[in-house]
Amino acid sequence: MTAAPEYPQPPSPAFLFDLDGTLIDSVYQHVIAWRTALARLDIDLSVWRIHRRIGMSGGLFVSALLRETGRTLSGDDIAMLQIWHSEEYLAQADSVRPLPGAVALLATLTEQKIPWAIATSGYHVTAVRALAMLGLPPDAPLVTRDMVAHAKPDPDLFLGAAALLGVDSRHAFVVGDSVWDLLAARRAGAIGVGLLSGGYGREELERAGAYRVYADPADLLARADEVGVRLGPPRAGGS
Repeated sequence: MTAAPEYPQPPSPAFLFDLDGTLIDSVYQHVIAWRTALARLDIDLSVWRIHRRIGMSGGLFVSALLRETGRTLSGDDIAMLQIWHSEEYLAQADSVRPLPGAVALLATLTEQKIPWAIATSGYHVTAVRALAMLGLPPDAPLVTRDMVAHAKPDPDLFLGAAALLGVDSRHAFVVGDSVWDLLAARRAGAIGVGLLSGGYGREELERAGAYRVYADPADLLARADEVGVRLGPPRAGGS
């Protein structure tokens, strides 16, 4: 019998999650918050146009929308838009809920000692509110816009989240709901997994580089074997 070759053991997979539209059902609250903020400067945009840009960094988001309207704004106006957006989003924050399966997915990965982190284009002041609703402690691994040089579609957030876990992003799955998440994943060298829970279609996510597309976190958890995750039996007393 031929001896088995020696080879370096691959690291266990790590998961880097987007937040809005991926773990929490907050995309449309962000859309309305942006629309209200823009209206303060007499910029009237349909919600579908705003939705198409959700997931980008705030600066790129505003620049893209202004290009569509033909408007120009000062740096101070753009900074105020982002502040107003945060205020308007926080005013609706009580209506935000975890997406189906999000709590169970994170709890299962934790129980199975599979590393994971959250990487969001949102700022810490808004993102941190999601931790409690996801059943997470305040020190859960979280990388926000104010911790990196650039947000999505740049790869910084996912590179930062991988560094926080002490893993190479090339050995990670990035789970997101938008084409911007998947573009950032590709630039980070990670494998992209798409979720339909943010409003993008399956074909859009696949064209952007998603290896697999699932309905929501519950669907991903139910079919975790498709991304090579070997989930052992839960501990005694676990659910």
